[in-house]
Amino acid sequence: MLTRILVVLVALLAWAPAWSPAWAVTIQRVISPGGIEAWLVEDKTVPIIALDVSWRGGSALVPAEKRGIAEMAMELLDEGAGPHDSQAFKRQLEDLSISLSFSAHLETVSGGLSTLRDNRETAFALMRLALTEPRFDQDAIDRLRDQKLSGLVQSAQQPRTIANRAWWRSVFPEHPYGRQASTAETLKRVVADDLRRFVRDRLARDNIMLGVVGDISADELRPLLDRTFGGLPATSVPAEVPAVTPAARGDVMVVRRGVPQSVVTFGHGGIKRDDPDWYAAHVMNHLMGGGGFTSRLMREVREKRGLAYGVSTGLVPMDQAAAIVGTVATENSRVAQSIEIIKAEWARFAAEGPSQQELDEGKTYLTGSFALQFDTARRVAGILVSIQRDRLGIDYISERNRLIERVTIEDVRRVAKRLLDPANLTFVVIGEPQGVSPTREAPTPEG
Repeated sequence: MLTRILVVLVALLAWAPAWSPAWAVTIQRVISPGGIEAWLVEDKTVPIIALDVSWRGGSALVPAEKRGIAEMAMELLDEGAGPHDSQAFKRQLEDLSISLSFSAHLETVSGGLSTLRDNRETAFALMRLALTEPRFDQDAIDRLRDQKLSGLVQSAQQPRTIANRAWWRSVFPEHPYGRQASTAETLKRVVADDLRRFVRDRLARDNIMLGVVGDISADELRPLLDRTFGGLPATSVPAEVPAVTPAARGDVMVVRRGVPQSVVTFGHGGIKRDDPDWYAAHVMNHLMGGGGFTSRLMREVREKRGLAYGVSTGLVPMDQAAAIVGTVATENSRVAQSIEIIKAEWARFAAEGPSQQELDEGKTYLTGSFALQFDTARRVAGILVSIQRDRLGIDYISERNRLIERVTIEDVRRVAKRLLDPANLTFVVIGEPQGVSPTREAPTPEG
């Protein structure tokens, strides 16, 4: 067993530097005889195959009183399937060094598979069983539920988690985007029939997005697609969360906790992924707060004043809304000043935009670092799926850097004026901040 694992690890490590630059990746659209489509990047450098799969519709679709169904359903798929109980199923994966896992997210559910080429038939067969014949044995349900209940207790003590949950709940009240993925109360309501129904409703052939990377040809892949996914329902149950506008109104909320350092989450509405201004917004966010040590906020908050170790922002596009969300952590005595600096830089960037030098350096970094995302087969397979999910087109990888390079300083200034809204910049602080006057109470934490 140890020798086999070492062989796999050596193979994986050997493969990482073998990838060509991002703009040289060739994507094939493969359609099986049964009509199942996958995007394939064939690479015979190392005998490994990686697959990533995703379906639209995640935890946001679950009724509020049964939150936890999506996560439990997906995470239990590899805890026994068909004739194999959990131990037998896991043993087969381990004996053949097959990696198989599933997860749920806000708007999608997904799975991933990695296998040596020689074990592909067994690996794909086990994935088929997990997707089409999950057991949902009661002992496995109880074990996972206990793990999640324990995790809820731990996360409820983590300032960063508290800040993030409170911010989202305040900005998206009474909406699935603002609610906690699960609570102790909702987890206890989940039963096996709920899990079976969720899998049946969401994991369907009309709703599937597939990316495959590695030592497999299109002709070899086609029959595997039908054998693995052909037994899924033809259509998913139509479902969609309602559109919503973020309710960021410039509030400052404080959740008192006896910690020496406060954690702050801040932000307001953002931009959706299909917006024509997306690439200008992406560049803007990099320059403002998403570019690490080169960003405007990091320079003003950390380098010039030493107020915090780090501060960052990110664009969060969703199907029915979007947000720009940031975070900073600092000593209680420095929170008020940190908030004021962030507000001031938000306003200054909205009014003036970046300098030409900032823009040129930011675009150089964004285009130059893009190829670093293509470092493993599993990651590339995930990128293929994310391109499909966002409907970016099969030529996205070759076109992406050109789209960044086309962004002008006028574009960034225009988008900064459109998106950056210091008056509505909303903060949630967890700690004992000095000199911070809350404008309203933070939402009550869920259990």
